[in-house]
Amino acid sequence: MLWVKALHIVFVASWFAGLFYLPRIYVNLAMVEPGSLAERERLLLMARKLLRFTTLLAVPALGLGLWLWLGYGIGRGTGWMHAKLGVVLLVVGYHHACVLLLRKFERGANTRNHRWYRWFNEAPVLLLLAAVVLVVVKPF
Repeated sequence: MLWVKALHIVFVASWFAGLFYLPRIYVNLAMVEPGSLAERERLLLMARKLLRFTTLLAVPALGLGLWLWLGYGIGRGTGWMHAKLGVVLLVVGYHHACVLLLRKFERGANTRNHRWYRWFNEAPVLLLLAAVVLVVVKPF
């Protein structure tokens, strides 16, 4: 079980690293001058590659978490686990929102400015904080 837990932590940390950085690329994309095609394409390429890599990291993070919960019974029937599962759903939703935002950038249909993306970039920090507090402190 400790190996599964250790791997889960590593993959979650790696997944979040991608979720921390991807919106920073969106900040830069939102600031690209209209005529800077090379810069725009370079940032889009970086965003695509990072999103693909981040998605590949999310799969084992989620799978190992399910294994700990369903296979080993960690947190089964406890309030903190229900709250943590809610946070996990929010993280998956945030990840999906990143996918949709990248598609908008690719189509040239972005309507948000760089300040909005700077605020959007703060969400995974708060989600990670919530998940860690729920797992370590187990407030209920």
